[in-house]
Amino acid sequence: MILPIIAYGDPVLRKKGNDVPKDYPKLEELIDNMWETMYNANGVGLAAPQIGLPVRLFLVDTTPFSKDEDLTEEEKKKLDGFKKVFINAYIEEETGKEWAFSEGCLSIPDIHEDVSRKDTVTITYVDEDFKKQTETYDGLLARVIQHEYDHIEGILFTDKLSSLKKRLLKGRLTNISKGNIRADYRMRFPKQKKGR
Repeated sequence: MILPIIAYGDPVLRKKGNDVPKDYPKLEELIDNMWETMYNANGVGLAAPQIGLPVRLFLVDTTPFSKDEDLTEEEKKKLDGFKKVFINAYIEEETGKEWAFSEGCLSIPDIHEDVSRKDTVTITYVDEDFKKQTETYDGLLARVIQHEYDHIEGILFTDKLSSLKKRLLKGRLTNISKGNIRADYRMRFPKQKKGR
């Protein structure tokens, strides 16, 4: 089932997610719905807060990035078919050189800005069978994971921009929260007037 994506301005996007218990009701169905919602919106990642649930759950499929002509064959291979669910994730370490990349977000349609992040991330999480994993990723894989991880910490990519950039985007962000934007997928806007 395709769920509406929560737009910028909703308080749920600012909540630090709670751990997902093993007996979380209909977890498998929720994950299936999140995949369907993400693919419908042409995303490469989706976090539970983006569908209104303040829990530590996100999923990633970086396959679309593997078609990028600017990447090396090795990078394309890493990204192609990388599809994973992260439950109760915690970043252990971020290392390497910071680099900028244009990021966007399904909750903030039509805004893309350069965000600097460290190159390598080590993350601990449980998979869908609740088996504990600790893995290290780098490059674009690390970036997508860091972006989705931020969501379960109540952080948006726009928080990482300079104060000048934030001021320049303020009007556009306000319009998103009011629903004054066209998106190619279902959204829920926190400040939209009823009857629109």
